[in-house]
Formats: sequence, structure tokens, C-alpha cells
Amino acid sequence: MSNEEIAHDFSPIIKVYKDGRVERLLGTSTVPPSTHPENGVQSKDVVISQEPAISARLYIPKSAATSSPQTKLPLLVYFHGGGFCIESSSSPTYHNYLNTLVSEANVVAVSVDYRLAPENPMPAAYDDSWAALKWVASHFDGNGSEDWLNRFADLRGVFFGGDSAGANIAHNMALKLGCEGLVGVKLIGIVLIHPYFWGTEPVGEELTTPAAKREYIAALWRFTCPLSIGSDDPLFNPGKDPKLGELGCEKVLVCVAEKDGLKDRGWHYSVVLKKSGWKGVVEVIEAKGEEHVFHLFNPTCDNAVAMKKKIASFLN
Repeated sequence: MSNEEIAHDFSPIIKVYKDGRVERLLGTSTVPPSTHPENGVQSKDVVISQEPAISARLYIPKSAATSSPQTKLPLLVYFHGGGFCIESSSSPTYHNYLNTLVSEANVVAVSVDYRLAPENPMPAAYDDSWAALKWVASHFDGNGSEDWLNRFADLRGVFFGGDSAGANIAHNMALKLGCEGLVGVKLIGIVLIHPYFWGTEPVGEELTTPAAKREYIAALWRFTCPLSIGSDDPLFNPGKDPKLGELGCEKVLVCVAEKDGLKDRGWHYSVVLKKSGWKGVVEVIEAKGEEHVFHLFNPTCDNAVAMKKKIASFLN
């Protein structure tokens, strides 16, 4: 067998060869934590668990160092995107994004570094994300292991957020919290940016999406979550979840992009959520003329700046 025989090809994201070798084509670069030279946001890395290996990058805004001890800030727990199989909390893409969002919104952030498929197939990312949330919750009385969370984070004002696969995680964590509870944490809202949801029945304009693109979206899910029942798995298609009405927050912001193949799933999410019996408020904003996660690759464009301001307002 040739070393170059491919078992799975999800270019431009990842390839897996028949000899088991995994080649990530994107999302492998990392940058260290820092103090941002312009906005003063500080970051540091923390280990949440040795086995399994779960860590996070924490961020505090410049104001945290100067505010009174009584003034605690909203806490954003962020889950990065990358199809459950690429990227990390220390990638320059997410480090730069969290730096600017934390500064704009004046919040504390925990960016979760969960294990990736295919080496750690789903539900590893969900399990790790829930473990990270339990670690966050351990700081509710100010006696947790991490000083920044004890001193600066208001655990009665928590938000989850994420983009693409990370938005899928944010939704599923909010649903798990609503069903099971999480002592010490009051989840106010979730921000779902270009969420990675799907389903076997097309919605909106999906019938006009090329068949190859539709199959890519569905196949990537099966690749990362091999034990799943497929595209109508409630983890991937929230409209199929009988517990959707138990979503554990009071407000939801969904961000979609006009030229994103996942756009209609974001709109559809708001429709099924409203029908589920959930008592909260959901809002959808659409960026005209933009592609999937455009804000990460062109963060200074007008639509990205407007979206950041909208999210910052939502978090306060």
C-alpha cells in the first residue's frame, strides 16, 4: 500500500491516509498568550484536565486590572470552529478574534481547547467542552483554582459562543445545561456564528446548493462522529431534538452570512426554536455578500466590525 493512498479527503481542511496518517491542511499554527499591545487585553493558558488533555486560553480586558474587586464582568465561554477536526484555542485566528471581542465587549473569556477528530472522534469535543464548563462552574464561590475567574468573572452572567462547529458545541452545551443544570452558573445567552447544523431534508435555498457541497457537509459530520445516526442526529439537526425547548438560556443571537452554504440552517434554527416551547428571545442577523466565517479572515471589513459590535452589545 502506498503511503499516499487517501482514505478520507476533506480538502481544504484535512486528509487522512490509509496508513492512518492525518494531514491537517489548515489551523495548525499557534501563538502564545500575550498582553495585546494596542487594547491591553491579557491572556494566559490553563490546564483543565491532564487526562483527557483539555486546556483553555483565558482573556481579561484592560479594565479588569483597574476596576474595583466588587465589579465583576460577564463571562464568555467560547468554542472555536474547524469542523471538529482542525484549529485550537491558541491559533492566531482565534487568538486575534478573542482579543478584539474581549476588548470591544469588556468581558472575561475562556476559549476552550477540546480534543479533535479523527484521533478523538465525537463526542470527545462535547465531553471536553462540558468538562471545561464544570471547571468554570467550580469558581462560583470565588474559591476555584484559577485566580482570574475568581477575581473578575461574574458566573451569574455567563454566555456561550462559537463559530461553525463551535456554534454547534455552544448550542449543545446550552441544551445540556438546560436539561441537567450546572450548579453555580447562570447562562444568560448564546451566540451562534454561522452554526454547523444540517439535516436530510433541505431547508430554504439548500435545494439550489450543489449536491457535492451538500454531501461534503454531511460527510464531514459522519467522519468526525462515526457513531452518529447521520444528518438528522439531534446533535447536528436541532429541529429533531424533542428537548430543544429546554435550552438553558433566555436569549440567543444567530449570525449568518448571505453566501454561506449553512445560512439557511441558521434561519431554520430560529424557526424551530420558536416552535419548541422555549420561552426566550432569538434574533438572527445576516451579513450581506459574505461567506462562511468571513469575520475571521477579514476582521476589519465593515460587516465584521458591525457583527462584533452587535455581539458585544448582546454580551452586556
